[in-house]
Amino acid sequence: MRRLYFVLIGLGLVLFLAVSALLARVFSVDGAERSAITAMLRAEAGGDRAAMAAAIQDCQASAACRARVAADTSTLRRPGTVSIIQLQPSSGFSLTSTLGTARVAWEVGSSLPIVQCVRVRRAGDALSGLHIELLEISGRIPSDAACPARF
Repeated sequence: MRRLYFVLIGLGLVLFLAVSALLARVFSVDGAERSAITAMLRAEAGGDRAAMAAAIQDCQASAACRARVAADTSTLRRPGTVSIIQLQPSSGFSLTSTLGTARVAWEVGSSLPIVQCVRVRRAGDALSGLHIELLEISGRIPSDAACPARF
């Protein structure tokens, strides 16, 4: 009887660890999204068109995306370090793929805040792993504006 208790406790512990690992994977996606967006904004503020286009999924193949990147890198180029003021993630908790729009407010040094929207796909699932794909970025929007449905 005592052996059965130890086996059940062991199975419960293994189940707990497996569920914890899956949840840790899901919860880490917000950080990955923030990192991907921050890296893209650093490229944008630095005027690095190639790095910004590389951060956006399939941007090199799209003339419209390349034009947006060229416009954004020329108008939003700023010397200094990019600081994220606020980031509203593209989605909340999800165990599977989602598509959403993140709203990010950022600044460089003492510049006025810049607000942009980023279309984000969280691809994959909790078992195989979730990864971030940046699909599109808007131009600068007013600081008090919500993200447009299309940009």
